[in-house]
Amino acid sequence: MIHIMGYIKSDALRETGFVVLDQYDQEADPKEWLDIEYVDWKSSGDTRFAPLASAFGEIECNGFWNHKPPRTDKDGVFIPSQVEKAPNLTRRAQEPGANIGRCRVIELQPNTYADALYNLHQDDNNRLNPDGTGWVVRGFFNLTDDKDSYFVLRENRTDPSVEYRIALPAGAQLIVDTQRLWHAAAHYGSEPRYCLITSWTSGPELDAYIEKYHGTSQVPNVEVPQDVLDAGQAEQSRRIAARAAALAARGQADQTAMSEA
Repeated sequence: MIHIMGYIKSDALRETGFVVLDQYDQEADPKEWLDIEYVDWKSSGDTRFAPLASAFGEIECNGFWNHKPPRTDKDGVFIPSQVEKAPNLTRRAQEPGANIGRCRVIELQPNTYADALYNLHQDDNNRLNPDGTGWVVRGFFNLTDDKDSYFVLRENRTDPSVEYRIALPAGAQLIVDTQRLWHAAAHYGSEPRYCLITSWTSGPELDAYIEKYHGTSQVPNVEVPQDVLDAGQAEQSRRIAARAAALAARGQADQTAMSEA
Protein backbone atom coordinates (compact mmCIF):
# COMPACT_ATOMS: atom_id res chain seq x y z
CA MET A 1 0.00 0.00 0.00
CA ILE A 2 1.40 3.39 -1.01
CA HIS A 3 0.34 7.03 -0.76
CA ILE A 4 0.45 8.99 -4.05
CA MET A 5 -0.88 12.53 -4.45
CA GLY A 6 -2.78 12.24 -1.20
CA TYR A 7 -4.51 8.95 -1.95
CA ILE A 8 -3.98 5.43 -0.66
CA LYS A 9 -3.14 3.16 -3.61
CA SER A 10 -2.26 -0.52 -3.98
CA ASP A 11 1.41 -1.13 -4.66
CA ALA A 12 0.41 -4.15 -6.80
CA LEU A 13 -1.14 -1.76 -9.35
CA ARG A 14 1.69 0.76 -9.37
CA GLU A 15 3.70 -0.59 -12.31
CA THR A 16 1.07 -1.42 -14.90
CA GLY A 17 -2.24 -0.26 -13.41
CA PHE A 18 -3.76 -3.76 -13.33
CA VAL A 19 -3.40 -7.26 -11.92
CA VAL A 20 -4.86 -10.59 -12.98
CA LEU A 21 -5.99 -12.87 -10.15
CA ASP A 22 -6.26 -16.66 -10.02
CA GLN A 23 -9.00 -17.95 -12.33
CA TYR A 24 -12.30 -18.59 -10.59
CA ASP A 25 -14.27 -21.84 -11.03
CA GLN A 26 -17.17 -20.14 -12.75
CA GLU A 27 -18.76 -23.36 -13.94
CA ALA A 28 -19.51 -24.32 -10.33
CA ASP A 29 -21.89 -21.37 -9.92
CA PRO A 30 -25.38 -20.92 -11.37
CA LYS A 31 -25.84 -18.34 -14.12
CA GLU A 32 -27.32 -15.73 -11.81
CA TRP A 33 -26.67 -12.92 -14.30
CA LEU A 34 -29.53 -14.26 -16.41
CA ASP A 35 -32.03 -13.75 -13.58
CA ILE A 36 -31.34 -10.20 -12.42
CA GLU A 37 -32.94 -7.03 -13.75
CA TYR A 38 -31.13 -4.94 -16.37
CA VAL A 39 -31.48 -1.32 -17.33
CA ASP A 40 -30.37 0.42 -20.51
CA TRP A 41 -27.09 2.18 -19.73
CA LYS A 42 -24.52 2.78 -22.41
CA SER A 43 -20.82 2.45 -21.76
CA SER A 44 -18.26 1.33 -24.33
CA GLY A 45 -20.31 -0.44 -26.97
CA ASP A 46 -23.81 -1.87 -27.10
CA THR A 47 -24.47 -2.49 -23.41
CA ARG A 48 -26.98 -2.92 -20.62
CA PHE A 49 -26.25 -3.08 -16.88
CA ALA A 50 -27.82 -4.93 -13.96
CA PRO A 51 -26.93 -3.10 -10.73
CA LEU A 52 -26.37 -5.07 -7.54
CA ALA A 53 -25.38 -1.99 -5.53
CA SER A 54 -26.23 1.62 -6.32
CA ALA A 55 -26.24 4.99 -4.58
CA PHE A 56 -29.41 4.36 -2.57
CA GLY A 57 -30.29 0.74 -3.28
CA GLU A 58 -32.44 1.42 -6.32
CA ILE A 59 -32.19 -0.30 -9.70
CA GLU A 60 -30.31 2.45 -11.51
CA CYS A 61 -26.71 3.04 -12.62
CA ASN A 62 -26.09 6.76 -12.27
CA GLY A 63 -22.81 8.10 -10.88
CA PHE A 64 -23.03 8.75 -7.15
CA TRP A 65 -22.05 12.41 -7.75
CA ASN A 66 -25.27 12.90 -9.73
CA HIS A 67 -27.39 12.18 -6.65
CA LYS A 68 -28.27 14.43 -3.72
CA PRO A 69 -26.17 14.69 -1.72
CA PRO A 70 -23.41 14.05 -4.29
CA ARG A 71 -20.56 11.75 -3.24
CA THR A 72 -17.76 9.66 -4.65
CA ASP A 73 -18.03 6.04 -5.79
CA LYS A 74 -18.09 4.57 -2.27
CA ASP A 75 -20.66 3.28 0.23
CA GLY A 76 -22.91 1.64 -2.33
CA VAL A 77 -26.21 0.17 -1.10
CA PHE A 78 -26.99 -3.37 -2.18
CA ILE A 79 -30.38 -3.89 -3.81
CA PRO A 80 -32.39 -6.59 -1.95
CA SER A 81 -34.31 -7.85 -4.99
CA GLN A 82 -31.09 -8.24 -6.99
CA VAL A 83 -29.09 -9.79 -4.14
CA GLU A 84 -31.82 -12.37 -3.62
CA LYS A 85 -31.42 -13.49 -7.23
CA ALA A 86 -27.62 -13.31 -7.27
CA PRO A 87 -26.20 -14.36 -3.87
CA ASN A 88 -23.01 -15.78 -5.37
CA LEU A 89 -22.23 -12.66 -7.34
CA THR A 90 -22.89 -10.58 -4.22
CA ARG A 91 -20.61 -12.81 -2.14
CA ARG A 92 -17.80 -12.44 -4.66
CA ALA A 93 -18.12 -8.66 -4.73
CA GLN A 94 -18.05 -8.50 -0.94
CA GLU A 95 -15.26 -11.04 -0.40
CA PRO A 96 -12.34 -8.55 -0.31
CA GLY A 97 -13.94 -6.67 2.58
CA ALA A 98 -13.07 -3.36 0.89
CA ASN A 99 -15.57 -0.53 0.65
CA ILE A 100 -17.86 -1.01 -2.36
CA GLY A 101 -19.33 1.72 -4.52
CA ARG A 102 -21.19 0.73 -7.66
CA CYS A 103 -21.50 -2.98 -8.33
CA ARG A 104 -23.21 -4.34 -11.42
CA VAL A 105 -23.16 -6.85 -14.22
CA ILE A 106 -22.50 -5.59 -17.74
CA GLU A 107 -24.04 -7.20 -20.79
CA LEU A 108 -21.94 -6.44 -23.87
CA GLN A 109 -23.02 -7.38 -27.37
CA PRO A 110 -20.42 -8.72 -29.82
CA ASN A 111 -17.99 -6.26 -31.36
CA THR A 112 -14.47 -6.14 -32.82
CA TYR A 113 -10.96 -5.02 -31.91
CA ALA A 114 -11.50 -1.84 -33.94
CA ASP A 115 -14.71 -1.18 -31.98
CA ALA A 116 -12.84 -1.70 -28.71
CA LEU A 117 -10.15 0.80 -29.70
CA TYR A 118 -12.74 3.43 -30.58
CA ASN A 119 -14.60 2.71 -27.32
CA LEU A 120 -11.51 3.00 -25.10
CA HIS A 121 -12.34 5.20 -22.11
CA GLN A 122 -11.26 6.06 -18.59
CA ASP A 123 -13.63 5.94 -15.62
CA ASP A 124 -14.38 8.84 -13.32
CA ASN A 125 -14.19 6.69 -10.19
CA ASN A 126 -12.64 9.27 -7.90
CA ARG A 127 -14.72 12.37 -8.49
CA LEU A 128 -15.29 14.02 -5.07
CA ASN A 129 -12.94 11.49 -3.44
CA PRO A 130 -11.28 13.27 -0.46
CA ASP A 131 -7.49 13.41 -0.21
CA GLY A 132 -6.01 10.92 2.20
CA THR A 133 -8.57 8.21 1.45
CA GLY A 134 -8.42 5.07 -0.66
CA TRP A 135 -8.24 5.37 -4.45
CA VAL A 136 -11.22 3.68 -6.15
CA VAL A 137 -10.39 0.91 -8.64
CA ARG A 138 -12.54 -1.74 -10.31
CA GLY A 139 -12.75 -5.49 -10.29
CA PHE A 140 -13.79 -7.30 -13.47
CA PHE A 141 -14.97 -10.92 -13.11
CA ASN A 142 -15.75 -12.51 -16.47
CA LEU A 143 -18.86 -14.67 -16.15
CA THR A 144 -19.28 -16.10 -19.65
CA ASP A 145 -16.71 -18.22 -21.46
CA ASP A 146 -15.52 -15.72 -24.06
CA LYS A 147 -12.45 -17.58 -25.26
CA ASP A 148 -11.97 -15.43 -28.37
CA SER A 149 -12.49 -12.13 -26.54
CA TYR A 150 -10.04 -9.97 -24.62
CA PHE A 151 -9.81 -6.85 -22.51
CA VAL A 152 -7.77 -4.03 -24.06
CA LEU A 153 -5.82 -1.74 -21.72
CA ARG A 154 -3.74 1.27 -22.77
CA GLU A 155 -1.87 4.02 -20.98
CA ASN A 156 -2.71 6.35 -23.87
CA ARG A 157 -5.92 6.08 -25.89
CA THR A 158 -4.33 6.41 -29.33
CA ASP A 159 -0.84 5.01 -28.68
CA PRO A 160 -0.54 1.24 -29.30
CA SER A 161 3.02 1.04 -27.97
CA VAL A 162 1.72 0.12 -24.50
CA GLU A 163 -1.26 -2.17 -24.98
CA TYR A 164 -2.25 -5.08 -22.77
CA ARG A 165 -4.70 -7.65 -24.12
CA ILE A 166 -6.08 -9.88 -21.36
CA ALA A 167 -7.87 -13.15 -22.18
CA LEU A 168 -11.49 -13.48 -21.04
CA PRO A 169 -12.38 -17.12 -20.40
CA ALA A 170 -15.06 -17.85 -17.81
CA GLY A 171 -13.64 -17.08 -14.38
CA ALA A 172 -11.04 -14.55 -15.52
CA GLN A 173 -10.54 -11.98 -12.73
CA LEU A 174 -8.88 -8.58 -13.11
CA ILE A 175 -8.47 -5.53 -10.91
CA VAL A 176 -7.82 -2.36 -12.89
CA ASP A 177 -7.13 1.27 -12.09
CA THR A 178 -9.65 2.36 -14.70
CA GLN A 179 -9.15 6.04 -14.03
CA ARG A 180 -5.53 5.57 -15.12
CA LEU A 181 -5.89 3.06 -17.95
CA TRP A 182 -7.99 3.41 -21.08
CA HIS A 183 -9.99 0.21 -21.38
CA ALA A 184 -12.65 -1.64 -23.39
CA ALA A 185 -13.38 -5.22 -24.43
CA ALA A 186 -13.06 -6.77 -27.87
CA HIS A 187 -15.83 -9.35 -27.78
CA TYR A 188 -16.03 -11.85 -30.61
CA GLY A 189 -18.82 -14.39 -30.87
CA SER A 190 -22.56 -14.54 -31.33
CA GLU A 191 -23.76 -14.20 -27.71
CA PRO A 192 -23.45 -11.34 -25.20
CA ARG A 193 -20.54 -11.17 -22.78
CA TYR A 194 -21.39 -10.85 -19.10
CA CYS A 195 -18.99 -9.48 -16.50
CA LEU A 196 -19.34 -8.48 -12.84
CA ILE A 197 -17.84 -5.01 -12.26
CA THR A 198 -17.25 -3.76 -8.72
CA SER A 199 -15.83 -0.44 -7.53
CA TRP A 200 -13.48 -1.14 -4.60
CA THR A 201 -11.62 1.30 -2.37
CA SER A 202 -7.88 0.66 -2.17
CA GLY A 203 -6.44 -0.16 1.22
CA PRO A 204 -5.16 -3.08 3.33
CA GLU A 205 -8.26 -5.20 2.67
CA LEU A 206 -7.88 -5.02 -1.10
CA ASP A 207 -4.12 -5.53 -0.83
CA ALA A 208 -4.69 -8.73 1.16
CA TYR A 209 -7.23 -9.93 -1.39
CA ILE A 210 -4.81 -9.35 -4.26
CA GLU A 211 -2.10 -11.24 -2.40
CA LYS A 212 -4.45 -14.11 -1.52
CA TYR A 213 -5.30 -14.70 -5.18
CA HIS A 214 -1.77 -14.14 -6.47
CA GLY A 215 -2.44 -10.93 -8.37
CA THR A 216 0.11 -10.33 -11.11
CA SER A 217 0.52 -8.25 -14.23
CA GLN A 218 3.01 -10.72 -15.69
CA VAL A 219 0.57 -12.42 -18.03
CA PRO A 220 0.92 -13.00 -21.77
CA ASN A 221 -0.81 -10.68 -24.21
CA VAL A 222 -3.50 -12.31 -26.32
CA GLU A 223 -1.94 -12.76 -29.73
CA VAL A 224 -3.70 -10.85 -32.49
CA PRO A 225 -2.59 -10.87 -36.15
CA GLN A 226 -0.63 -7.76 -37.07
CA ASP A 227 -2.99 -6.89 -39.90
CA VAL A 228 -5.90 -6.82 -37.42
CA LEU A 229 -3.90 -4.59 -35.07
CA ASP A 230 -2.98 -2.23 -37.90
CA ALA A 231 -6.50 -2.11 -39.30
CA GLY A 232 -7.94 -1.50 -35.83
CA GLN A 233 -5.57 1.38 -35.21
CA ALA A 234 -6.40 2.92 -38.59
CA GLU A 235 -10.14 2.56 -37.95
CA GLN A 236 -9.81 4.14 -34.51
CA SER A 237 -8.06 7.15 -36.08
CA ARG A 238 -10.69 7.39 -38.81
CA ARG A 239 -13.62 7.28 -36.38
CA ILE A 240 -12.07 9.80 -33.98
CA ALA A 241 -11.41 12.20 -36.88
CA ALA A 242 -14.93 11.72 -38.23
CA ARG A 243 -16.45 12.41 -34.82
CA ALA A 244 -14.33 15.54 -34.37
CA ALA A 245 -15.37 16.79 -37.81
CA ALA A 246 -19.05 16.16 -37.12
CA LEU A 247 -18.87 18.00 -33.82
CA ALA A 248 -16.94 20.87 -35.37
CA ALA A 249 -19.63 21.22 -38.01
CA ARG A 250 -22.10 21.75 -35.17
CA GLY A 251 -19.79 24.21 -33.43
CA GLN A 252 -18.85 21.80 -30.66
CA ALA A 253 -15.43 20.70 -29.48
CA ASP A 254 -14.52 17.01 -29.30
CA GLN A 255 -14.08 15.96 -25.70
CA THR A 256 -12.81 12.59 -24.47
CA ALA A 257 -14.60 12.90 -21.16
CA MET A 258 -14.35 10.20 -18.56
CA SER A 259 -17.13 7.67 -18.57
CA GLU A 260 -19.62 7.47 -15.73
CA ALA A 261 -20.24 3.82 -16.49
